[in-house]
Amino acid sequence: PPARCPDCPGPGPERGGGGGTPALPHLGIAVDERDVLPGALRIVREMRPGWEPARVKTKLFTDGITNKLVACYTDEGMADAVLVRVYGRKTELFVDRETELRNFQVLRAHGCAPDLYCAFQNGLCYQFLPGIALGPDHVRDPHIFRLVAQEMARVHAIHANGSLPKPILWQKLHKYLTLVKTELSPKVSNPSLQQDLPSLEALEQELAWMKETLSQLGSPVVLCHNDLLCKNIIYDRTRERVRFIDYEYTGYNYQAFDIGNHFNEFAGVKEVDYGLYPSKETQLQWLHSYLQAYKQLTQGHPGGSGVSEEELETLYVQVNKFSLASHFLWACWGLIQAKYSTIDFNFLRYAKLRFKQYFKMKPVVTALQVSK
Repeated sequence: PPARCPDCPGPGPERGGGGGTPALPHLGIAVDERDVLPGALRIVREMRPGWEPARVKTKLFTDGITNKLVACYTDEGMADAVLVRVYGRKTELFVDRETELRNFQVLRAHGCAPDLYCAFQNGLCYQFLPGIALGPDHVRDPHIFRLVAQEMARVHAIHANGSLPKPILWQKLHKYLTLVKTELSPKVSNPSLQQDLPSLEALEQELAWMKETLSQLGSPVVLCHNDLLCKNIIYDRTRERVRFIDYEYTGYNYQAFDIGNHFNEFAGVKEVDYGLYPSKETQLQWLHSYLQAYKQLTQGHPGGSGVSEEELETLYVQVNKFSLASHFLWACWGLIQAKYSTIDFNFLRYAKLRFKQYFKMKPVVTALQVSK
């Protein structure tokens, strides 16, 4: 199922998967976002001309809160399924679609994404990955969370030894906050919008404080997924592997942001419960698996060169501090979506929840120090 969204200057073509990415077919078809099935079937007729139209079945996924997603298939077990994803209304405000496409192809070249079949005017068509989309219960299961940590290390290790570009976090936060200011200022007369929301001045101050504080923590800049909510992780039991889907937000960013953002997602999206945020003990187990895999992939030692207590503690502190930036980002995103999205989801309530959690956690994580 699809994710929320967002954009980013991701890996340029010169860092693409060996430059051998085949040209992607572009269909001049636009799909009506309010009635996606007929359009999805049209796309599939182009991509699978051998399929008998009467035998094609469809399944509409309803978990996503940014895009509309349909699977088209002829095999009962969905082994031949093709996914058609239609971009949500006005999502181009915060998603750079060309960058998304490039990132999709880079991840594909490194075995971290499904096959991409074509792009059309307002969406993409790609391979269906078999398995189950995770829920809040799964990501707490040590067996599964070790697989998630290892897969994140695989993504983070892509091009890790090349020249590293700037993290996209600050540019994105500024962009979102500017959108909140310009897009929503006519709505200031709406009292329900202002209730429980910080003032724009307060948000400007928080962003300045975060940039000053977080950018000095020394978190490495790596290729990040940046939107690892549970439903964006597919667990394939037969292969004992997890894969990540939806790369709208993929791009170079702080390692600790990607992990902190994922830990925030333990709380869920539709029914948010921050009581589910992972305990320190769970986090340390997760981070240990991650560091082991990451060091092995980037330093080339079989089994890594061991993970020291100090490394573990440093990453723990960085991750929990960066989780603040994740709350702030998705809160601003929720305010923008509240104005434009046609998807049935209470974006305003979600934005308020994320701001509330940001201010609740700020004193807690500010107090965290790496022991000298």
